[in-house]
Amino acid sequence: MYRLLYRVVLRRVPAEAAHRAAFGLIRGVAAVPGAVWLLRRWLGPRDPVLRVRALGLEFPGPLGLAAGFDKDARGTRGLAALGFGFVEVGTVTARAQPGNPPPRMFRLTADRALVNRMGFNNAGAPAAAARLRASSRGRHGGPVVGVNIGKTRAVPDAEAAADYAASARAVAAVADYVVVNVSSPNTPGLRDLQAADRLRPVLVAVRAALDDSAAAEAPAAAGMRRVPLLVKIAPDLADADVDAVADLALELGLDGIIATNTTVSRDRLASSPAEVAAAGAGGLSGPPLRARSLAVLERLRARAGDRLVLIAAGGIETPDDAWERLRAGATLVQAYTGFVYGGPLWPRRMHAGLARQLRASPSL
Repeated sequence: MYRLLYRVVLRRVPAEAAHRAAFGLIRGVAAVPGAVWLLRRWLGPRDPVLRVRALGLEFPGPLGLAAGFDKDARGTRGLAALGFGFVEVGTVTARAQPGNPPPRMFRLTADRALVNRMGFNNAGAPAAAARLRASSRGRHGGPVVGVNIGKTRAVPDAEAAADYAASARAVAAVADYVVVNVSSPNTPGLRDLQAADRLRPVLVAVRAALDDSAAAEAPAAAGMRRVPLLVKIAPDLADADVDAVADLALELGLDGIIATNTTVSRDRLASSPAEVAAAGAGGLSGPPLRARSLAVLERLRARAGDRLVLIAAGGIETPDDAWERLRAGATLVQAYTGFVYGGPLWPRRMHAGLARQLRASPSL
């Protein structure tokens, strides 16, 4: 039914408008009394074989929704009720910003891919934190929610560490984990922060901000909650730079790495050159990203072993795709584009397929 709806209607609607409409529907359904409970009973991962313990958290299933879909933490409960094991919101920045001018999201249907140059459009980290606090999420009974933070566009590169730290302080009390995003291609100069010498002060500042916020929040008689910290990297990094990020993450005691963000490559696409040119600049997501994202994951695993939690993202569309990432060393997987093309029942189908794989190979 969804595929028919997509072919007949949704593909004819501009991508960002279709996203707003679909997300509005999800939020609207979730606002109906009892709807979230019913959806979670029907669609949520309930098979014990799917449960994952990582980052000091309990995940009902290994498939999560990647950052970018719910930029402002407006619909975490509704999205989790569709069957995701966790939801990552953002990217949020310390200051509100409008992002790039539209149109800024495009479909490459022949590749089942998306191109976006959204530019971190969001209402700011404090606003997202207020929504998460109001929704009584995470450890208070809602879904596991990570918060992805990025650099405010107007902030000079020299002040990036302080800017990231401001976002971290804003969300520390409401995030189950925090991700430093230095890999979006849509903020000028952002990817330069992936160089180890420039990434180090950002990660040190964010870790300190999270710890200081947790210490201020913790009652004297209770232990301080340590918020897990991860970094998200680009698939376009050279292998030596992937190794350098892994080494830095280990040195600084990070909890994990997300591999990977979108790509600026346009190699080996099925879409016509005219369609690709019309989409223009931005990050490409979906199946064309699969091979390189897997290669980066495998390299990280070889470099860090099991000392880092690896979350795989990029080109995950089928249960076999997700299973391949888990076998390659990922503890959790994320997707966005697969959800857009697969529809509201896609998370349930993905977890059902993964449960079959896990029962067939219980040694993973």
